[in-house]
Amino acid sequence: MNDRSDAAGSPSDEADESPSIAPEALADRLRSGDELTVLDVRDRDEFERWHLEGEGVDAVQIPHVRFIQAQATGDVDELAADLEEPILAVCGRGEASAHAVGLLREAGIDAANLAGGMDAWADLYVARELDVDAPATVVQYDRPSSGCLAYAIYSDGEAAVIDPLRAFTDRYVDDAADRNATIRYAIDTHVHADHVSGVRALAERTDAAAVVPEGATDRGLAFDATTIGDGDEVQVGDATLAAVATPGHTTESLSYRLDDLLFTGDTLFLEGVGRPDLERGDDGAADAARRLYETLQDRLLELPDDAIIAPGHYSDAADPRDNGTFVARMGALRDRVGALSLDEDGFVERVTNDLPPRPLNHERIVAVNLGLEDVDGETAFELELGPNNCAVAD
Repeated sequence: MNDRSDAAGSPSDEADESPSIAPEALADRLRSGDELTVLDVRDRDEFERWHLEGEGVDAVQIPHVRFIQAQATGDVDELAADLEEPILAVCGRGEASAHAVGLLREAGIDAANLAGGMDAWADLYVARELDVDAPATVVQYDRPSSGCLAYAIYSDGEAAVIDPLRAFTDRYVDDAADRNATIRYAIDTHVHADHVSGVRALAERTDAAAVVPEGATDRGLAFDATTIGDGDEVQVGDATLAAVATPGHTTESLSYRLDDLLFTGDTLFLEGVGRPDLERGDDGAADAARRLYETLQDRLLELPDDAIIAPGHYSDAADPRDNGTFVARMGALRDRVGALSLDEDGFVERVTNDLPPRPLNHERIVAVNLGLEDVDGETAFELELGPNNCAVAD
């Protein structure tokens, strides 16, 4: 990410001198819902493309050049007059925002800098073990900047990673090594439209099998992979992952069941359901919504109340467990997710109207994930920055 305003002359070492908040601390702060003014000093186009959001967050964009001008005129306090304290300043790499924080604090304003900027925020990846009764150790990976979740399943010295992100391939490899486990499978629940899949990269690094739904072939799959469908199983040590067809968000979507734990990808979330318009656009959204309705009614709502749903994303509306993980029992979701209690027509209307903007670069991301386009790591990282927007929230 380019921190264009750094060129205006702020010394980079100010990032080390200004009071700062680490990305990990910011994640905790956002989860708390405490009020916070986020002052984004990047240019308007960078801000509009992607900026910090969350409950209690008031995001304000004032370009860094205006702070340079205010420094010259002595009007920094006037520039920040309408900003509620405390203030967290952000930019691309944490340098221009550090300069702004220094000026704000000189003016007596409570401000701190996001250490490393939005690049460091995008790089934050948190691993937590699920506290669930399962025949394997399950680790949930959380990328707070986008709400993307991935999972590693460990059993008897073997591992599988579900919905890995390409940007964190090394992390999965290192974590498996720390557990003395061999990664046997890299699995995608569907063809993702919001992030670049790590299935191929992880398979290349580890000789694991790249596993994708058989329906990905119909969408143009252009790389060698093991394709599986409804009822097929993947053996990970002593644990068995059973594929369950859950179409709707996309035609090929699969979920994976590990006893009473179900990894639902983008089919069912803790606060909503998958959006139906990413594969075939607005024209195909209603038909996809009807398939999703059938999936939810005939497959997921047939699960017992104590079954645990492990989704592929979460939003600001989702409440984590006490240990910070994002899972919930099916019984709780029956009551919490209003779309699950609608009739078919009401459901279709609900999930096709007033949808949020589609994920940035979604068509190109799909092409990359099918193997129809190759991009380098930096381009892949840039393509997926921003909110995932794969859910229809209640």
